[in-house]
This record gives sequence, C-alpha cells and structure tokens, in this order.
Amino acid sequence: MGGVNYVTQKRAALPLEETDEESWEELGSLPLCPLSGAAARSWGGREAPGAMLGKGAGGSGAKPAKPSFVSYVSPEEINIKEPTEKEVNLHLLPGEFLLCEASTVLKCVQEEGSNRGAYGRLICTNFKIAFLGDESSVDDNEPEFKNKIIGENDITLHCVDHIYGVYDEKKKSLFGQLKKYPEKLIIYCKDLRVFHFCLRYTKEEEVKRIVSGIVHHSQTPKLLKRLFLFSYATAAPANTDSQNQTVMFDAIKDWREELERTKGNMKYKVVSVNEAYKVSERLPLYFVVPMSLSEESILQHQGRGIPIWCWSCHNGASLLKMSAFPKEPEDNTSQMHKNFLDGVYKTINKPPYEVLKIDDLSNSLPSLQDIQAAYSRFKQLFLIDNSTDFWDTDVKWFSLLESTNWLEITRRCLKKAIEVVEYLEGQKTNVLLVEENASDLCCVISSLVQVMMDSHYRTKLGFQGLIQKEWVIGGHCFLDRCNHLRQNDKEEAPVFLLFLDCVWQLVQQYPPAFEFTETYLTVLSDSLYIPIFSTFFFNSQHQKDTNMSGDSYSAQSSHFRFLTVWDWSVQFEPKAQVLLNNPLYVEKPKLDKSQRKSTRFKHQRQLSLPLTQTKSSPKRGFFREETDHFIKNILGKRISKLINSSDELHNNFTEFYDSWHSKPIDFHGLLLPHTEGPVIKVWEQRYLRWIPEAQLLGGGTVATATKILDMMEEVQSLQKAMDEKHSQTVPQGREALPMLRNSARLSSLFPFALLQRHSFKPVLPTSTWKDLEDEEDLAKRDDEFVDLGEVI
Repeated sequence: MGGVNYVTQKRAALPLEETDEESWEELGSLPLCPLSGAAARSWGGREAPGAMLGKGAGGSGAKPAKPSFVSYVSPEEINIKEPTEKEVNLHLLPGEFLLCEASTVLKCVQEEGSNRGAYGRLICTNFKIAFLGDESSVDDNEPEFKNKIIGENDITLHCVDHIYGVYDEKKKSLFGQLKKYPEKLIIYCKDLRVFHFCLRYTKEEEVKRIVSGIVHHSQTPKLLKRLFLFSYATAAPANTDSQNQTVMFDAIKDWREELERTKGNMKYKVVSVNEAYKVSERLPLYFVVPMSLSEESILQHQGRGIPIWCWSCHNGASLLKMSAFPKEPEDNTSQMHKNFLDGVYKTINKPPYEVLKIDDLSNSLPSLQDIQAAYSRFKQLFLIDNSTDFWDTDVKWFSLLESTNWLEITRRCLKKAIEVVEYLEGQKTNVLLVEENASDLCCVISSLVQVMMDSHYRTKLGFQGLIQKEWVIGGHCFLDRCNHLRQNDKEEAPVFLLFLDCVWQLVQQYPPAFEFTETYLTVLSDSLYIPIFSTFFFNSQHQKDTNMSGDSYSAQSSHFRFLTVWDWSVQFEPKAQVLLNNPLYVEKPKLDKSQRKSTRFKHQRQLSLPLTQTKSSPKRGFFREETDHFIKNILGKRISKLINSSDELHNNFTEFYDSWHSKPIDFHGLLLPHTEGPVIKVWEQRYLRWIPEAQLLGGGTVATATKILDMMEEVQSLQKAMDEKHSQTVPQGREALPMLRNSARLSSLFPFALLQRHSFKPVLPTSTWKDLEDEEDLAKRDDEFVDLGEVI
C-alpha cells in the first residue's frame, strides 16, 4: 500500500478565484497538532500539508495539477489525532455565550521568519476571543501564576486594540464590513500581546463568520448596557465569599475616618449636599471641603470653583483640587465667576488655613492629546510581529524610545509631584491643583503626592483605597479614557496607566517601602480590560448608580451584582496571590505616644528646610499668590505653553530635593524619586513580558526573589519546628510562600514569561551580531545554546 498521496499546492502563488475548493476540502481531516522541525519550516514556506507527505508529478514552475488519485484507505486507517478534551471544551462565564467559531485554525508563533504553531479552534463569545488548541504542557511547564478568568490564549473584547488582515503578504487594518477575507488574522492587544492566526486551511464560510464576528464585536461602537459587565452582573450568583477589605469611599463614614486619620478634621468637613446628585453628576455623593465653606456656595455653580480636599500633611498643610470654570463669552457670567472665586479665595486664605499656592496643571503638564500620542508611539516598540523585526530595530532602540516622549512625560509627572511635596512639607503651604474637570492630571499628581508622603498608601489596602478615593469616586472617566465603548477615539488617553508607570518608578527605586510588587501593578493594569469588574468601567459614581438602579434611584440594583477588582480571589488562587505581596516589606511599627512625638520631631528636622524668599515670575503661571492672577488662571486665560519654565521651577526645590537624598532613607517616611535621565526606566515586566528576545533565563529580579523566598520558606519551617517543640498544637501561621522551581530556567520577566519559548541570540551590539551571523549563521539555530567563546 503506497499510502495517501497528496498533491502540493502553493496557494500564495494562485489568485483566490483560481484555487480549487474541492482540493482543499481534504484539509478538514488533518490532525490538529503542533508543528515542529521540518514540518514547521515547510509550513513557513506556505506549502499545503500534502507537501510534507509527497510531491505531485508537476515539474518546477508548472501550474499544479488537480488531484487525480483516489484513495481506498479508510479514514480509520489514517493516524488522525482525536481532539483532546481541552480542545473541545469551552469554559463560559455566567452570562457568556458563543457567537461564532472556526476550526482548523493555525495559531502561529513568529520566530526568525518561520511559522510554527498549533492547530485548534478560534472562538468568539460576547466576552472574549479564545483559541482552543492542543498546547498541553508537561508538568514542569505549568505556570504558577494563572488567571482564573482569562487564559493564556484568551483576549477580552475590550483588550483588542487593532485587528489586521494579511492579503498576499500585505497587512491591512480591518474594520466595518469586509468585502474580502484575509488568509491571516493578526490581533494587537492593549496588554501588548500579539496573536497571529493562519486561516488558509479553514473553510471559507467559517473564515467569513469568525473574521466578521471578531471585527464587529470588538471594533464597532457599543451602548453601555450592552457591555458584558451587565450580562455577567445579571447572571452571576451572589458573591458571599468576598475577601475585599478595601475602603471604598462610597459612604460618609469612610471620609470621616480618613479625615481623622490624617488629622484634617480640624479644618475640613464632609458634606452630603450632593445626595441624589443635586449639585453635580460629576461630583461624588460625599466629599470634603474647607470648614468655613457654606453649602450655598457649593450649590451656586454646580460644584465648579469649589476647593475639594484630597489629603492633609502631618504639619497641617493640605492638598486640594478644583474644577476650573470654562471660558465664558459673556462678560456678566465671567464677572460673576470672578466675584465667586474671589470670595472662595478669601475664605481659604486666612487663619486657620496657611498661604495657598495654586497650580494650573494645564500649563505645567502635557495635554491628554500629548499623552495619548506619546503612548501610541511608545507601544509600537513592543507590538512585535516576529523576532526579525525585533532585532532589526535593536540598533535604533534608544533613539526610537526617546522619540516617543513617554518616559519624559513620566519624568515630568514625578517632578511635578516633587514640587507639590516641597510646598506641603518644606514650606507648610496648602496646594490647590486646578484642572478643567479635576479628574485626569489632578488624579495623577494628587495620588503620587500621597504615595510619596503617606506610607499608608504604600500598603496594598491603602493603595487600593487611594485609587478608590482619587480615581473611582473622584470621577476619572475610565469609560472614555479606556474607550471601552469604541465611540470616541478623541477622548481616549492612558492617564491611569501613566499613574501606574510613575508608581512603578517608585517601586523599583525603593522596593522595601511598598507592600505590593510590580506584578501587582501589572495585573492591575491588565484588569482595566476585564469587564466583570465595575471598578474601571464607569465615568463617575453617578453613572454607575444610575445604571444600577435606574434614574429613580429605586431599589432595583438587586438585578446587578457588580464585582470589585480589589477582590483578587476572583482572578487568582491563594498561591498566585502571594506573588502580589512584597516579601521584603516590613510593616510600620506601632509606637507609643512618647515615641511618636520624638519620631515626629525627627521627621520634621530631617525633611524641613529654612525658607528662602523667592519672587515668583509673572511668566511662570505656577503657584500664583495674587487674587487677580488666580482668577485669570481659573477662567482659562492661559499663558503660552511655549515658555519653558522647567529651569526656574528646578531652582525652587533643588535644595529640598538634594537635602533629602543626602540623608538615610526612612521607608515609612517621605520618599522622593530620582528623576535624572537613565533612572527613569521602561517598565519592562509590563511592556516586554511577551517578547522572548527581551528575556534573560535565570537572570533579573527573579534570581534575587528566588533566594529570598527560599530563605523565608526555611525560616517558616524552623519557626514551625520550634512551635511544635514547645507546644502540642501548632498555631496557624502565615501562608507558605510558593517555591520557584528550576530558577535557572525562569525568565527575568517571571511570572508572566515562565518557561516560554526563548530566543538564544546573545546580547551584543547589532553590528557585532550581524558579523557573527554572516560567518556562522547562529541566529537560525533552534533550541541550541551558543557559546560565544567559540566564535569570538
């Protein structure tokens, strides 16, 4: 028996209409298994599967003939691998249902210009895009850090950034109604993953359904109530085992306790004047204002022009924010706003309040459009189609990185926060941050200031409470800034991601000061696009309350059971959650009254500097003291942004900054980040975790973490042995830390890149590497260790 004889067909060489559909029908019976070795390279050359078994009789360059061989071998005699249970079973969440699917899809792994991958089914639901294939790993390769909601090959519809189709080797963006369907689908994700799906061997009708379905459900505008968030909240059972202990700041008692904690209750009060949103839909139900401010003043202009309290320093100075009045063409309205602001200024610029400094952030920080443009350029550096593209851009890496301007924007935000800290701590002066709606850059700067000055916000629960207070309840437009509805690209801007990037800079500079790890920040950024949590899917508290209970605010909210992202047990098992906690963090010791007093005096002596009288430049538009300048600032009469004031501002806090860095660091006290050139780095775990070429086997922070965790495991074992020796019953201790197996094989981007495929190109300048390639062609060696000592 001569076996099955297939005829080679190179589909890329034929126009679509000339391809014989009958001859490709046999592909439906091909085994759904990964490709490797010569088979993978054959597929990389775009040959049909028959090319791996036998060549047709046609000569080189001749038009392929139609199959004429009739096989008498029954399908049972052919070694076809049956689909595994993992391939056919699709895990659906409550409220999730299947929309469309396609079989015989090849998920490609792009490496060195060759296609390798695995066969499976590509599926689209109302929640995600999923690839179900036979990618079973051996036990040693099982990831310890696994998300229970999103699998390795799952993409939530909100996480889809762009979709491209490949037509005759040309990449084209896909949107709207398609007239022609691609042979390959490329999906760029907002978490910077890139998926390549080859559809050449999928039935034409399935290709049409799956491509149209994915493009429609991920790219077209949506209504808020049509988001999966509501489907899940309706169908999911009540979560009676919630482990959330975060202060949510949705009740008046939360604000009163925060005022008491920061000793701000002597000068500020919680108001409930906005109950039922009578004042403004942009403001929360409860917020804090100066004690002397009347409710009539708050009602007068729908919350605009009202200084809202953010936080109080130990020395009595406070951080406030305020929404600016829009420009009004009518002189009467403008004059009315001016008189109102004049009254507000006089109210809060007298005892017991300190001198007030005003900072209009629109003058001193980039606009939202600038932030979005910078991030759009920045993320292109990490959306890599294949390793060849990665190495081709290696020689231009620093110039490309600098041209994005993302790191510079991060630096400017950190420097602005340091300036505010200098006024609060060094000069004991209130600071008022002003922005159009006080819900974007105000959130960034006020949150950074509090992280730097208050160690409570460097704990996990404290940090989550800070995000609730300043971002979620504070009215940051997550729905618009993340463009969850796909309705207005102009409103999109990664403001919250910018904040997390700034916090990461602090975490990597001062690791022992934070209870959480960079892994925590990374999964928090990923959670922006998981629509089962309501935390990041509304523009305001009013919008959430309205959609939960209707316009009448009646008790109809029982239909929706929104989850909060702060219950990490929904996404991770306890063993994985341990990786969110910093083993180097030491809790702040609780001191008695005498110790607390002496510590406070030492803290003031270390951080406070003699005041130097400096005259503010009228050109700066920063911290103006005069009422007229303050009014002009609020009313939107901006100074030209072309004036570069960075040098003048630098002189104001250089002494404070240098003095702090010259003293020992108190990890539970004030933290000031370094902002010099190379100190501001790329957040490699988030941006590089999916690029094998950027990973170091057995290197990076994972090597240090492994030793620390092993030591802590040993200490816990010794403690347990001592407890068993001195008592019959062993008290329940802390949860055991996970052991990192085979640390020499772990990636530097652990836990996201655990034992993934790796590129073995050495870290050499590109020119040197190309010289080596010409001689030995080392780059094309697969799964082989290259000893540079033999080459150099």
